[in-house]
Amino acid sequence: MSVLTQTPPPAAVTAGPTPRRWTRAEYYRLGELDFFRGQRVERIGGELMVMSPQDWKHTAGVTRADTAVRAAFAASGRWVRTQFPMEFTLESDPEPDVSVVPGRFEDYRSHPDSALLIVEVANTSLSYDRREKASLYAAAGVPDYWVLDVNGRRLEVCRDPRPDPDDPHGWGYADRRWLAPGDSVAPLAAPAASVSVGGLLS
Repeated sequence: MSVLTQTPPPAAVTAGPTPRRWTRAEYYRLGELDFFRGQRVERIGGELMVMSPQDWKHTAGVTRADTAVRAAFAASGRWVRTQFPMEFTLESDPEPDVSVVPGRFEDYRSHPDSALLIVEVANTSLSYDRREKASLYAAAGVPDYWVLDVNGRRLEVCRDPRPDPDDPHGWGYADRRWLAPGDSVAPLAAPAASVSVGGLLS
């Protein structure tokens, strides 16, 4: 007696769920409708990222970084901004803790699309700031990116943006170094200035 075997038909190919990406216009409209009340939100890669609330460590770090960066660029005629949006790409509207952009406020009619220096203060967001944000800023051509690690009491200075397929946005920083509280650093766009790492953390 022969036994008939039946080969099952191939499984149907179906598309799985995909993330819903938001346009800049949609993102701003949601803000106008007060959709983000009580939340810190950024649009990164078309996705809406909800950030942790700002505790005192983060607030103090942002205040110190803003004060130090403003002093470093006081005579430069550059616009120093605190937690304002950047329009780096059509898909991303980050709001870095401190940014320095060319020119003055009066020179702009929309959010800047380039920056000379960006500082992020990391309390609960250290890995995100060091990987996702670093790759995003490198892809945007930001030459000088600092991550202030308020828990580890150190400052990471990231420079020399280059293509890197292993990074989330296809770019990364070739020069990354940690500075301790006893060190100081000069912004690339203000080489005569000196910023004390200890002053950012005290």
